[in-house]
Amino acid sequence: MSETLKITYIQTELTWEHPKANKAHFEKKLSECPSDTDLIILPEMFTTGFSMNAKANAEEVEAVLGWMKTQSKKFQVALTGSAMVKEHGNYFNRMFFVEPDGKVSKYDKKHLFTLAKEHETYTPGNERCVVEYKGWKLCLQVCYDLRFPVWARNRDDYEVLIYVANWPEKRVSAWDILLQARAVENMSYCIGLNIIGTDGNNFPYVGHSAAYDALGKSLSEHDPEEEAVQTVTLEKTHLNQLRDKLGFLRDKDPFSIG
Repeated sequence: MSETLKITYIQTELTWEHPKANKAHFEKKLSECPSDTDLIILPEMFTTGFSMNAKANAEEVEAVLGWMKTQSKKFQVALTGSAMVKEHGNYFNRMFFVEPDGKVSKYDKKHLFTLAKEHETYTPGNERCVVEYKGWKLCLQVCYDLRFPVWARNRDDYEVLIYVANWPEKRVSAWDILLQARAVENMSYCIGLNIIGTDGNNFPYVGHSAAYDALGKSLSEHDPEEEAVQTVTLEKTHLNQLRDKLGFLRDKDPFSIG
């Protein structure tokens, strides 16, 4: 069990629908991360960008996992991020959490982005994923999930909420507001990783990746709209003291989530 958890996120551009180029790019970026970081976060659909052209670009699960496992072992760090994958005739926007010893956890994005017709291509997930790593509990979520607080509601089962995204510039103000709100309402650390650049549909992205503590204080120090490799250190004692003192989670309304 670790009192602190060092998390690094990589805010960068993606090469549209080009898994080989993106993997090579991230191999370089991984080498730029601090050697003592515990977890590195990659963006949503980090191999392709947010494409609906899954038939041409989705890889078999093991093709993505094989690369992630290799990098995780090489750098002795946990990796998480989502990719388009195909499995048993279906396509998924699947977030993986890969540990250096080869252990794998997965989360299939539940809230598919109907505005982009994501629901017409991908199969939604129906189960939350909370990963236990180095004594910390981390809840995995993907992009559009951010708009649905019931799905992210802290059931006293996590300390860190992680979002990976391709969230466009035109709605980035909502991204900023909702990330901070998820941290405050769930009394947890909340980290959101977005991309920069322009995708194959000519949609611009301006990053605004950020990490917040349980009171909504920003822990990030980079230019919000430039490429960045940002490392933040999370402190369990600090989080537990806030939760014990303020008691907001104890006072939450009881209800069940289907």
